[in-house]
Amino acid sequence: MKKNKFVENIRKLFRAGKGIDSDFFDDLSDALVEGDVGVKTACEIISALETACRNKKISDEDAVFEELRLIFSQWIKSAVYTPEEGAVSVYMLLGVNGTGKTTTAAKMACWYKDRIKMPVVLAAADTFRAAAIEQLQFHGGKTGVRVVAHQHGSDPGAVVFDAAEAVKAAGQGLVIADTAGRLHNRENLVRELQKIDRIASQKASPGCYKKLLVLDSTTGQNGFRQAEVFNEAVGIDGIVLTKYDSTSKGGIVVSIGRELNLPVVFVGTGEKYGDFAPFSVESWFDDFFGKVN
Repeated sequence: MKKNKFVENIRKLFRAGKGIDSDFFDDLSDALVEGDVGVKTACEIISALETACRNKKISDEDAVFEELRLIFSQWIKSAVYTPEEGAVSVYMLLGVNGTGKTTTAAKMACWYKDRIKMPVVLAAADTFRAAAIEQLQFHGGKTGVRVVAHQHGSDPGAVVFDAAEAVKAAGQGLVIADTAGRLHNRENLVRELQKIDRIASQKASPGCYKKLLVLDSTTGQNGFRQAEVFNEAVGIDGIVLTKYDSTSKGGIVVSIGRELNLPVVFVGTGEKYGDFAPFSVESWFDDFFGKVN
């Protein structure tokens, strides 16, 4: 993550040497909100931190920082999803337009292709946007990953069905489905998404179906609201953060973990296919606070 004014402000706060008092906690609370943590979650963090400092008689910045690390490690969630051998796994990518779902699908396919000994298939289930189908086919050609696609305007559920059947015919494998950028305030589109959800859950082997919401890291608390709505609509298993290398502050992962109990699974850190990695709570903490110590 690129260094920014937010990180510099956090560093100054912990290196000020003014001691731990009410002003310090007020300033830290403001900094957390500025970092996209969210007001409610920031208040809970400060309350927990003040209590811990009081009970443990902590009075210096370094000790406070380590206590803060402990609190964050308990609230932020991460997860690792590994397709099972001999099974049909379906990972469906959800999210609004502009978050980078199609590119993320390609990156994820590359990541798994290099690590699992079974077929990986991309399903072009965003049939509402012709460019999305062409884009995924382009990525498939560049990466050597098979793409299952139908014509523009066709039934997206049928695309997922056929992709799962292709994997099933091979005896095992992973389907990564790119879906349309559902506008989360459009009830008819949410219903269509629920239809795809039913098909995917039927075609995947038991316990091998995951719904991953792709969020733009730079959108802050707007991304948290998207997570709320999609989680309510179809139930989300995990989060993929895109544009993590830009001006993102990253605090959204705290609110998502604390309030929605959702893990972050992957982060996209650049434009290349290899700029994709599992989410690490420790690495996130160091990025968020600029490795204060």
